[in-house]
Amino acid sequence: MPNKDDGGPGSTTGGPASSKPGGHAPFGSRLAAAMAARGPLCVGIDPHPGLLAAWGLTDSPQGLRTFSQTVLEAVAPLAAAIKPQVALYERHGSAGLAALEELLAASAQAEVLTIADAKRGDIGSTMAGYADAWLRDGSSLAADSVTLSPYLGFESLRPALDLAASSGRGVFVLALTSNPEGASVQHVGGSESVAWRIVRAATLENQRYAADALGSVGLVVGATVGSALTDLGIDLAAVHGPILAPGLGAQGATGADMRATFGPAYPAVLATSSRGILAAGPDLLALREATAQTLLGL
Repeated sequence: MPNKDDGGPGSTTGGPASSKPGGHAPFGSRLAAAMAARGPLCVGIDPHPGLLAAWGLTDSPQGLRTFSQTVLEAVAPLAAAIKPQVALYERHGSAGLAALEELLAASAQAEVLTIADAKRGDIGSTMAGYADAWLRDGSSLAADSVTLSPYLGFESLRPALDLAASSGRGVFVLALTSNPEGASVQHVGGSESVAWRIVRAATLENQRYAADALGSVGLVVGATVGSALTDLGIDLAAVHGPILAPGLGAQGATGADMRATFGPAYPAVLATSSRGILAAGPDLLALREATAQTLLGL
């Protein structure tokens, strides 16, 4: 899925051997292998207080642990990746982050790819610090990939882009979200909107990866953005990287909707469902069945 023009990019499942320092094949290659083997589904792990209560769990670090490990056990045979929402672990301080570290370690053991939904973005040494936390071999928080916010300029993400490439990890950059407030920033700029420029930069960044493989610089594009891609002249098929698409299930998007929205880029789309699957818990078999039913619709 090559070219357009602006902007330079990638621990567990699938893919060929690699000479990366951490021994990881590029994230894009591993994700493509996982999607081919299990299907294009990412399960969001979002331990909201209300959901913990519905599961009969306390809103505590122990509740997080039980919730997280149950979801992982249920979806591991079916999901290409899991996406823990970092904020819902951070709210419990160091003990919450310890629960997240345990989840990341268990996911690696289960060979399920991880996307830390942290939405980090800053400049200089601060961005380098975020990159170290989420993408450096040896960090207890290191995930296979992390979500990033480019709204201090795409190039402000350089420390994370380069560390991901050297460590065999990946990033997903916010590009076009479906929340109502997003359009006030992302749609600005006419034929070269902010979202269009982010997509263009990611396209160029993925040129450092093999032309016949999926790149490791992905984008976050809401499954419910409707006609925005067409309206803004955005060609996601040219990105040559994965598209993380939240909004499947509880937020209203169906597999048919996503095929229509993403068109030629659909083979690179990793659909994300959180509440639609998590509501089936805490029963492990019910969670697994909800995951399997979600996959059938993709």
